Amino acid sequence: MNTNFKIDGVSVVTTTWNEKENVEELICRVNQTLNGIPHEIIVVDDSSLDGTLEVAKQFADIAVGKVREGQTKGLLFGAKLSKFSIIVTIDSDLENNPENIPALVEKLNVYDVVVASRTVVPRFSERLASITLGRKIGVSDFFSNFRAYRKQAIAQKIFGGETFGGEFLVAARIKYEAPPRRSKARIGGTIKANLRIIVATWKCWLIYLF
Repeated sequence: MNTNFKIDGVSVVTTTWNEKENVEELICRVNQTLNGIPHEIIVVDDSSLDGTLEVAKQFADIAVGKVREGQTKGLLFGAKLSKFSIIVTIDSDLENNPENIPALVEKLNVYDVVVASRTVVPRFSERLASITLGRKIGVSDFFSNFRAYRKQAIAQKIFGGETFGGEFLVAARIKYEAPPRRSKARIGGTIKANLRIIVATWKCWLIYLF
């Protein structure tokens, strides 16, 4: 990793829910990508039913379980456990390419928050969020959860309800092009997912405005 600023290390945080088949590969790929760089991998399991937490405990530096409260609270929970000044959040289902982590971190020599922007945003609700609230804060893919942060930019608290990590992006300033996500997302079918994303967007608007 070639960076123009000194970092003490990278804390990679992910949340899981029934990701037993993916979590080992994710951790191994992160470790390979950050080989030679001080780092830790933190897995926050959202009460999986398939043994994800047990697998994560074998490979992650920190693997903890908690009551199911959604991705946003899980990411904040993991961020608070981190020990390094740089935090990277990444989806656990391998939609995000761990090999792109160095490119995200390198941009932190200029910005406080860096967002990996998908080249294709599939749902109309995600596109709507990106062209409205995302445009206001300078993020072209508002609900991408593949991000790098300076630790001081992480929110210290979040509001009630799931916002799919959107609350963390109020101060985001740059994007990094990333591949499209897989067709079968983990937040429900098309109608259900769009409704949940619209609700999350309105919650983020309220946070942004007030």
